[in-house]
Amino acid sequence: MDKKSISEQVFFDQLEDLHKRHVIPDKYYRIILQFYDCFKMAIEQARQPLESVISTFLLFLKLVRDQFEHPYSFEPYHQKIRQPIDYYQFSLDFIRPLIDFSRSTVQGLDVLDEIEHQRSCGENIVFLANHQTETDPQAIAILLQKTHPRLAESMIYVAGERVVTDPIAIPFSMGCDLLCVYSKRYIDHPPELKLEKQLHNKNTMELMCRLLQEGGKAIYVAPSGGRDRKNAEGRVEVAPFDPQSVEMFYLMAQKAKTPTHFYPLSLDTYDLLPPPDTIQKELGEKRPAKYCPIHLLFAPEFDMERFEGFQEKDKRKRREMRAYAIWNLVKNNFLTLRGVSS
Repeated sequence: MDKKSISEQVFFDQLEDLHKRHVIPDKYYRIILQFYDCFKMAIEQARQPLESVISTFLLFLKLVRDQFEHPYSFEPYHQKIRQPIDYYQFSLDFIRPLIDFSRSTVQGLDVLDEIEHQRSCGENIVFLANHQTETDPQAIAILLQKTHPRLAESMIYVAGERVVTDPIAIPFSMGCDLLCVYSKRYIDHPPELKLEKQLHNKNTMELMCRLLQEGGKAIYVAPSGGRDRKNAEGRVEVAPFDPQSVEMFYLMAQKAKTPTHFYPLSLDTYDLLPPPDTIQKELGEKRPAKYCPIHLLFAPEFDMERFEGFQEKDKRKRREMRAYAIWNLVKNNFLTLRGVSS
């Protein structure tokens, strides 16, 4: 490794000390080292001085240490923590240097204007979106800060178990407004906790219904229940949407009675922090951060009652066709963002 600056050496000394004292286990020690090396390479690629971000990485190490010593317990509805540490600002400051803003884009600004008008009238928004990285909430907030700062800061994210239990992910999650659920992908792991997890999800859905009743909410959900991954040919694929998940959010919106609008949202953030090639049930994944552009595309409102196949008499098939129609929009818009012909 090249000669280190004083501040960089402080980071390595602190990490080594935490490892020697068994505060940070071997597995996470290696993950943090690898994460730092990737982050440093990304900063160098961006031609940014390392000194400008090392203080943020030192804070990150402190916050991760806190999670190993005193793990934070998330409520079903978690509201971002701003004091005494502003976790929201920390997470944005951490991710921002990785984004190539000169090539990043947000499409559908007119749709966002419509969304903000609907929210100002006390109506709700549900974004049915794909999900690519752990840092999608930060990526969305950063790209929306200039044009739609109110939406950027107030969006609520439906979050799975991993980002509220992995010590490296927790500090970023503490800076978000979250509805915490167990995804279908992990609800059977371990089997003896399945009923407890199902009850937790039921409580979270009831909380979400109350939030929708209040009105003016914007909620992001990934009906796939997980992140997009590359296929055998090495191309990123938008994971299929679960019809039951789409239906649950639609039913909760109807139950709340406050007008709620559903919008397809496509994210192209994969290269920022790619997920593992395969699904891991155990915590502790590598985080190969990269400097890259990211993209968002907000599509016009989706009519949940009139879509291709809405006349299907069989209720189960109709729900499947609704989920497919939304997924197909998100997928094709993602391919547009990637510059790939669908």
